[in-house]
Amino acid sequence: MTVIQNQAIIDESVDRVFAFLADCTNHEQLMPENIQDWASTRDQASFTIQNMVKLALKVDRRIENREVVFVPVEKAPFDVTLRWETTLQGDGQTLARLIVEADLNMMMKMVAAKPLQKLVDYQVDRLKSVLN
Repeated sequence: MTVIQNQAIIDESVDRVFAFLADCTNHEQLMPENIQDWASTRDQASFTIQNMVKLALKVDRRIENREVVFVPVEKAPFDVTLRWETTLQGDGQTLARLIVEADLNMMMKMVAAKPLQKLVDYQVDRLKSVLN
């Protein structure tokens, strides 16, 4: 299993950060420009990665103020789980961590690991700029 992650301190309360992440409609604000055809509800989002693949993700579970886990709605090119974790840091700050766990074979890892890391880094940076 390949694990890709990044984290940031957000100058907001854990309940505000969690509420933002728990609603799929907010995640469009975290996506890079190569994401197209975005459609979402509170529990599900679908989109196309330009010139690559169409994906649909749904919320698998929410643990209040701690974790939101997303899984593919239908069969994806590889098994993948996206998990946002939120942890109170004190002084009204929250540690937000995005973890992507992907079942990549060696060939897929060579192709997909770097773009997945870029996506994780981008989303964490965007979360910080959107909420700060």
